[in-house]
Amino acid sequence: MQTRRKLSAVITALAVAAATTLGGGATPAAASGPALLPLSITNNTGRADAVHLYVLGVDLTSGKLGYVNAGGTFTAWGPGGTPPVPAPDVSIAGPGNGGTTTIQVPRGVSGRVYFSLGERLKFFLAPGGLVQPAPWAGGDANRDILFDWSEFTYNDAGLWLNSSQVDMFAVPHTVGVTTGSGAVKSTGTLVPGGRDNVINGIKAQPGWAGSVQTRSDGTVLRVLAPGKAADAGQLGGSYLDPYISSAWNAYTGKTLTVVPFADQPNTKYFGRTSGSVMNITDGSGRQVASFAKPSSANVWGCDGALGAPNDQVVGPIARTLCAALNRGTLGTIDTQPGGAGADFYRSNPTNQYAKLVHGNMADGKAYAFAFDDVGNFESLVNDGSPRAASITLNSFTGGGGGVPTSGTRLISDWNGKCIDVPKRNFADGVQLQTFFCNSTVAQDWTFTGDTLRVPNNMCMDVAWGSRDRGAAIQIATCSGNPAQQFVLTAAGDLVNPQSGKCVDIKAWNGDDRAPLILWDCTGGANQKWHRG
Repeated sequence: MQTRRKLSAVITALAVAAATTLGGGATPAAASGPALLPLSITNNTGRADAVHLYVLGVDLTSGKLGYVNAGGTFTAWGPGGTPPVPAPDVSIAGPGNGGTTTIQVPRGVSGRVYFSLGERLKFFLAPGGLVQPAPWAGGDANRDILFDWSEFTYNDAGLWLNSSQVDMFAVPHTVGVTTGSGAVKSTGTLVPGGRDNVINGIKAQPGWAGSVQTRSDGTVLRVLAPGKAADAGQLGGSYLDPYISSAWNAYTGKTLTVVPFADQPNTKYFGRTSGSVMNITDGSGRQVASFAKPSSANVWGCDGALGAPNDQVVGPIARTLCAALNRGTLGTIDTQPGGAGADFYRSNPTNQYAKLVHGNMADGKAYAFAFDDVGNFESLVNDGSPRAASITLNSFTGGGGGVPTSGTRLISDWNGKCIDVPKRNFADGVQLQTFFCNSTVAQDWTFTGDTLRVPNNMCMDVAWGSRDRGAAIQIATCSGNPAQQFVLTAAGDLVNPQSGKCVDIKAWNGDDRAPLILWDCTGGANQKWHRG
């Protein structure tokens, strides 16, 4: 298992990503951004922790790895050692809560802006360059430090700045750029309570709870991306394999069309699967690439069988395949990239991490896996002539404490989803559903006598007082009617005594928004519930 990831590899990936953003290998026009770009870091966390900043990367002219000080001077690292030796402390004092610190970023550098809360980060130097923190690895010195980073490239073509959740989800932050025209663009902002939603949503997924790393003081430090969690033994290594096989085998009988460049719609490739290999041909029928069926690890990392060389054919196709597999659209959407947010993460199993991270972004955009920029779903700001850039550390609590205090969640033993009032619509007759657990009032149930209540004096109810199979489980104004009596048994059955029947997830539908109905108590897993 790889225990640390060298920053040089990260910078190479950033440079490739920037070139891909430009599209088709075109040469960009020269930009007019300043030699030193002001980058303002604002602390809106609401926390008392000291903030420590680091600007680390590569000089794009010399290729040397180094760091940038607050004034914008780039300095190359000294020699490393075997084993790696501690790097000098190059931290920049960050802002206190409510404050802003502005540092200068020189043009011609690509890298990361790290920010840690409370404790300084520990970096090391190996003969090949800087070794970055890897809290998913056993014994990593930064495991108990609350930190995160944004990634950037600033060169003659402009600025690319993105928040990143490729490895982990930790400190909520917004990235922004002031464009040459004076407009401000930003992305990466979570919805209110979004951090807790992601943490609790991951904990509720069967087999995923180990992805959440917590410090001894109760602070939730981060949620590991699935590849990192699997490397650490906290997620099954073959988790995604059933979906991958289904998607791969779909193209034994039909053709996949890949259109890898948005600005070149006539550049198309075609895939068919033979055995476990997908062969890719161009419009003339000439084979240009072939891909062995990837493993779960290959999909999480977009590597191995899905390795993407920096070329104009195999790499773009590999990127597209990897994005489709992460989003669960390969096999069902036959032109890729394809689909939009509502089409993603509907496969079973699916990338629950990417689903939750994207689902809790105010604009739906995130970098939840390596090629999440395919189709422009990434949390990136870009401008050819930037005036300034910004990173805002947003408000959050210790994390993961978002279980409702006035009541409880009712969680399916089968798929870890919660009984939910759709879109928080507390109106008579709204049918209940299952939805990923997000700790909102729509999932805040209180046992009162023999009733189950949500806010606004609404009770769980069998529609029309029915005793029939298939009757809708809904909410209605609390009335004391026997149709509103429910008992959660020791065996996990949620029973309506009037009918003797159970609350059931209709047709074993494992997706979000699966409706709830009344059905004979069968002992099936789709009728088993627990408090959470």
